This record gives sequence, C-alpha cells and structure tokens, in this order.
Amino acid sequence: MVSQNLLNIVDTAMVGFLGDAALAAVGLGGFVVFMCQALILGISTGVQSSAARRKGENRPDRAAATLNTALLLVLVVAPLFSILLIQLADTAFPLLNEDPDVIALGVPYIEWRLGAIVFVGMNFAFRGYWNALDMSRVYMNTLIIMHACNIALNYVFIFGKLGMPAYGVTGAGMASALSMAIGTATYIFLGFRHAGKDGFLRGLATRSETASLVRVSLPAGLQQLFFAAGLVAMFFIIGRIGTPELAAANVLITVLLFAILPGLALGIACATLVGQALGRKDAEDAYQWTLDVAKITVLLLTILGLPMLLVPDLVSSIFIHEPTTRELARWPMRLMGLTMPIEAIGFAYMHGLLGAGDARRVMLVSVGTQWLMFLPLAYLVGPFLGFGLLGVWILQGGSRALNSILFIEMWRGRKWQNISI
Repeated sequence: MVSQNLLNIVDTAMVGFLGDAALAAVGLGGFVVFMCQALILGISTGVQSSAARRKGENRPDRAAATLNTALLLVLVVAPLFSILLIQLADTAFPLLNEDPDVIALGVPYIEWRLGAIVFVGMNFAFRGYWNALDMSRVYMNTLIIMHACNIALNYVFIFGKLGMPAYGVTGAGMASALSMAIGTATYIFLGFRHAGKDGFLRGLATRSETASLVRVSLPAGLQQLFFAAGLVAMFFIIGRIGTPELAAANVLITVLLFAILPGLALGIACATLVGQALGRKDAEDAYQWTLDVAKITVLLLTILGLPMLLVPDLVSSIFIHEPTTRELARWPMRLMGLTMPIEAIGFAYMHGLLGAGDARRVMLVSVGTQWLMFLPLAYLVGPFLGFGLLGVWILQGGSRALNSILFIEMWRGRKWQNISI
C-alpha cells in the first residue's frame, strides 16, 4: 500500500522543480481528479465486502462473479464520466483558483487524468477482489509494475528525454494516465491466471448479489466523493490565502496521504478479516480483529509520524525548493506528525465498519464532520480571520479526531453485526 499514492508523490516531486505554480497546479489538479473519480472508487469497498463474505462461505465462484459484474459496471459508467468531465474542465477549474499560471498548467493535466477514469475504476475493483481473497501480493506486484512505469514515463514526458518534447505538467498527467492503463492490462492477465478456474470474466452476479454490491458501493463512493470534494474545497480556501500556501498545502496533503497508506493497508486487511468472520457467522471474531488491527496501526503510524514531528523541513525539502514556502509548511507538518495516532484509530474502526457492510453510517459521519464542521470553520479561521495555513491545519486535526471517536462508538454499538450482504 505504500506504493498506492506514488502517482501523486512522483508527480509532485518531479513537478516541484518547475516552481510554485506548477506545484499548485498538480496539487489542486490531483485532488480535482480524485473528486471526479471518487464515486466510482466505491466499487472497491463493494467488491471487497461481498467477496470476503463469499470467501468466508467457501464460495469463490460467487466472489469472481461479483468482480465480473463490478468490471462491467465500471466499463459502462466510467467512459461517460470521462467525456462529461473533460468537457467541463476548462470552465470548472478556473472557479477553484484565480491564478492564470495555475489554470494554464492545471487544465491539460487534469484532462489526461480524467481520461483514465475507466482504468482507475477497474483497478480498484480488482483491488477489492484480491484483498478479499487474501491475495494482496497480486495487488502489490501490479502496483510495483504500474508505478515503475509512472516514474519512467514522468521522467520522459515532463523533462523531454529519449527524444520526446518536454511537456512539463501536462507530461505528468500523460504519464499517470498511461500507467493506470498498464495496471489494468496487468490485472486482467493476472485475473485469468489466478481466478480463471473460479469463472473470471465468465458469468455475472445474480440480481440479489448485484443489489448488495451496489448497496455497499454507492455509499462508499459517495463518502469518497464528498471527502475528495472536501479536499478540493480546502484547496480553494487555502488558495484564497495565497499561492505559496496552496503549494505548501499540496505537499502536506501528499505527504499525509503517503504516510497513512500503511495504516490504510491494515484497514483494508481489517475489512477483509471482518467480512470473512461474518461470513462464518462469528461476530466475536470480527469484533476482536478490529481491536487488534487498531493497536498495530497506532504503533506503526506513530513511528511514521516522528520524522514529520521532529524534522519537518527535511521532509518538505523533498518537494519544496522555495525557503519561504518550506517555512509555511513547517508547523502544519509537525501537527500532522503529532496526530498520526488519531488517524490510525480512525482507519482501523472505519474499515471494520466497511468490512461489515456499514457503509451508509460511515458516509454520514465522514461527510458530516468534514462539510458541516471543518470546511465552514476553515474558511472562517483561514482567509477571513487571517490565521492562515496553520489555523486550517489545526481545525483539520480536530475534525479527524472527532471522526475517530464516532467510529469507535459505532463499532462498540454492534449494529454492524446484523447487516446482510
């Protein structure tokens, strides 16, 4: 899972050499793309929850049928998303940032990334399937191939190597889109190799299985959509403070999303273990798995947060080459390192609930704390009252803490153990 966010990490690190406007364009553009992809990414949670139950019931053929149906849904819906969103890019992106340099660099970048939504959706469907069947190594190997291609293509397209023109920020979008397509081709090859005997691409889910898939996927996708839209809104708010602050925020979020990915990996494992336990009708085992995963995740993310807390400038210097911009990121970076254990607890309990199929309540909590509390207060504290980037980051830490507390209470309430998938 450490490699999952490398598309944005590599884009950010390489584009950082092109200046603050390029860094801001990739940061804002990357989260706009995430927002546009988010609804379809819920398919991963739906596939994982359903396939893990079938695994617990010892019915691998039905797990493969769920994957086949998810891939078909993505193939039908995603291209329509891409066409619509690319048409809106020229009009919508300038509404998020008024800097003409950021707009000129960001629009072609997101157009390339939006064109690859179908590959992103399919890759996440495969992710849910491999994780549900305890085959995360297949997922890992594919990510290594995909991100190695992204690094190489970024180098060629951004800086104009091997006889190619230097496309700059646009080249980063081209490289990311092509890398996602390579990942999908790899997943399909491995699907025939590892799941061919169970009916990969040979038969679809039943009507009730498809209804369960959609019932879990849709709220999970809506949660991802509102989370991503919240990130874009936060970038809009920070852009009102200034372009250097926006560039610093891009780096902060990129570092955060990279650092928490081992915790996300443990959360995904938790969702699989909870789903399989419920498939065996063992609710106590499911309950205990989430507690144990939470303990390990807190330990791991606390260790990963130490560099942010102790040497923030060293971490940010990988991406930020302007001393004044690096100074803006210093204390928010320390705050991120300090709150990593809180992120860990939230990940464990949220994914336990998702593994049980409790996606609707998870969505309501996540959307409510972000949109009803954090974002209005961030606008008030940041650009309006003048507390700047640090004020926004303090509020974000408080919002994430509230999320974690609510997820813990929901898990202890045990309503999730009566959900049928």
